[in-house]
Amino acid sequence: MPISNRIMQTDLSIFVQARMSSTRLPGKVLKWVQDKPILFHQLERIKQSKWQFNLVVITSDQPEDDVLTEICELEGYTVFRGSLTDLLDRHYQAAKHFNAKHIVKIPSDCPLIDPAVIDRVIGYYIKNQAQFDYVSNLHPQSYPDGNDVEVMSFCALETAWKEAKKPLEREHTTPYFWENLDQFRIGNVLWETGLNYEMSHRFTLDYPEDLTFIEAVYNRLYPLNPHFNLRDILDLLTFEPSILRINRSLAGVNWYRNHLAELKTITPEQTKQVL
Repeated sequence: MPISNRIMQTDLSIFVQARMSSTRLPGKVLKWVQDKPILFHQLERIKQSKWQFNLVVITSDQPEDDVLTEICELEGYTVFRGSLTDLLDRHYQAAKHFNAKHIVKIPSDCPLIDPAVIDRVIGYYIKNQAQFDYVSNLHPQSYPDGNDVEVMSFCALETAWKEAKKPLEREHTTPYFWENLDQFRIGNVLWETGLNYEMSHRFTLDYPEDLTFIEAVYNRLYPLNPHFNLRDILDLLTFEPSILRINRSLAGVNWYRNHLAELKTITPEQTKQVL
């Protein structure tokens, strides 16, 4: 599978899944915001994390993603290509290729992700490797949507890759962990503020309204400080609620809720909560 030449050797790999064929907003990852494609903004934010890691854009092996591969490689980013629809296989094959012992999954629809959130989730996982196979801030989600970080061991990923059968488990990579608590020790990192903006704040990129919202945030904050953080965004939305309203009608809309009927019922109490 094609990759670029820039490969850092480390046990920790961050995989950013990206593709051009998004059904709701095709080509969203290369939409131009401020001075560059929006995907590059996200990758630069991820690189601000304090941890040492191998950063890889994992895309599909389909022709429509040739342009994404070319642009990322021209910018110096490592690219791995795999299955278009089986994201579990794409992550697993990338992990094998890079000999990653620990995998961080971050989707490319999080262009406002805060590096401090990445640090916190990775940090808890690293500190407690003996206790957890998988740690995230998603089950249940506590941070504003669009700060998604999942960390797992290669052994756990390999188990899921071998055993997951449901289409949603293959397409979305990690539901098999949530569904099989008898096999995996999973932890969930809660926002240290105790706040929960899940149903009122939406920082993810999936619909045209999301792009308009993200553009507005970048236009206000990026010229002042390219490294603006989550607190800066929340302050902006407090002072300019008109920006918050741009995509507020979509708050709480995500793939997970669309598939709840296919999943077993898992209560928050069944996962280890971390404050």
